[in-house]
Amino acid sequence: MTPALEAEELLLDTRFRAVDLGKLRLRVDELALTAGLGQPRRAEFVLAMHEVVCNAVRHGGGSGTLRLYQSRDTLRCQVSDEGPGFDEGSVPRSLPELGASGEGRGLWLVRRMTDSMEVSTDTVGARVTYTMRLGST
Repeated sequence: MTPALEAEELLLDTRFRAVDLGKLRLRVDELALTAGLGQPRRAEFVLAMHEVVCNAVRHGGGSGTLRLYQSRDTLRCQVSDEGPGFDEGSVPRSLPELGASGEGRGLWLVRRMTDSMEVSTDTVGARVTYTMRLGST
C-alpha cells in the first residue's frame, strides 16, 4: 500500500515582475513566520526566494509565478517563468570561482541553504522548487 500524500495548503499564488520583489520578500517572510519557520532559517528561505525570483525575471522573460505551500512540517516554494529554461546540471555543485562569469551562484546558494531544490523545464519555461522543514534550525 502506498502512503497517502501529505496534504498541503496553498498560502500564496501570485504573478510577479521585478518591481514586485520588495513586497514579495515581505509577504513571503510574513507567511514563513506564520508557518512557524524560525530564524535563521526564515531569512535563508526568503533569500532563496529572492535568488530564484531574480533569475526568473532576468532569464525567464521578465515575470513569473510564485506559489508557496505549507504541509504539516514543510514549507515549499515554487517559482515558474516562461523563459527558455535551463538544465539543472548547469547549477554548479561547488561555489564558482570569483573571477568566473557569476552564472549559477544564486541557485548554488539556494541548493546549499534549503533542504531540497529541484529544477524542471518544459515547453513553457523553467520551474524551480525548494523546500525547508519547519522547526529546523
